[in-house]
Amino acid sequence: MKPILLVFACLLAASAAVAQENCRMARTGVYTAADGSTVVAEPSTTLAVDLTLRCDRVLSGPYARYAQKYLGLLAPLTDKSVWTLVGGKVAVSDDPDAFVRAGEIPSSEQFVVSHARAGEEFARLQPDKLSTEVLPLEEAARKAASTLFALRRHRLELITGEAGEHVFGAGLGAALDEIARIEQSYLELFLGRRTVETRTVRLSVEPEEGQEQYIVCRFTAAEGVVPADDLSGDPVVLGILPTGRADSPWESQRGVAYRVAMPAECTLSYGGGLMDRRVLPIFEMGRTVLVEQPKSGR
Repeated sequence: MKPILLVFACLLAASAAVAQENCRMARTGVYTAADGSTVVAEPSTTLAVDLTLRCDRVLSGPYARYAQKYLGLLAPLTDKSVWTLVGGKVAVSDDPDAFVRAGEIPSSEQFVVSHARAGEEFARLQPDKLSTEVLPLEEAARKAASTLFALRRHRLELITGEAGEHVFGAGLGAALDEIARIEQSYLELFLGRRTVETRTVRLSVEPEEGQEQYIVCRFTAAEGVVPADDLSGDPVVLGILPTGRADSPWESQRGVAYRVAMPAECTLSYGGGLMDRRVLPIFEMGRTVLVEQPKSGR
């Protein structure tokens, strides 16, 4: 019998440890703190919703309307930005004791696609400007296209050896890289410039007792995140569903009042798709219990 009793005792101890770990409690009501001050406590939970956004931005080139005529390519004629909601996460905000806690907001990242330099504006002095002569826009585009094709001919001559015998080794690689850079700057005059930026936006939600769904914000491809009352966007929805009981292993018939958080399944969804699902402690859905305080020794 003793081995059986020992196993049973171990199981009870493990159950108590799990219950203690999963129990989130906070003092509630009016009480006097250790320093003698009066505290009015009302435990609450603030949820942090982090949305990761991607912005694909296209800046039209000054010669865009002549791209098809001189290069045989279609180019965007106007500037355009397209936002995409990449993903989202939900966590407890500013609570070091929470097992899923919101950390630092990731820094924005920007990378350039087919781009000769950083930034979202073209250089004030364009790469095809080789004299003080002011040309009509179409004539300038024609000359830029001619220079572009000349660069490609020179590159082919270097590769095939027709440009001479003195360009080889590291010098050849450097020359080809420089031609590619200049060629790209000319192409941008026609095809424009594209940048892709990824950023994270943090929104806060304060749950209310009895409410299980919240529209955190809305999202549009043209503007990204917009306020919840802007009906031009599709809603980003946070669902909070209790998953168990707000129990405390220290509950008694008398003592001081504590608020016990309710474990709740928090789901973040957009456009019918699930972005995140976590079980988080929510004080607003919990209950108040009495906990007997240990007597101070003399």
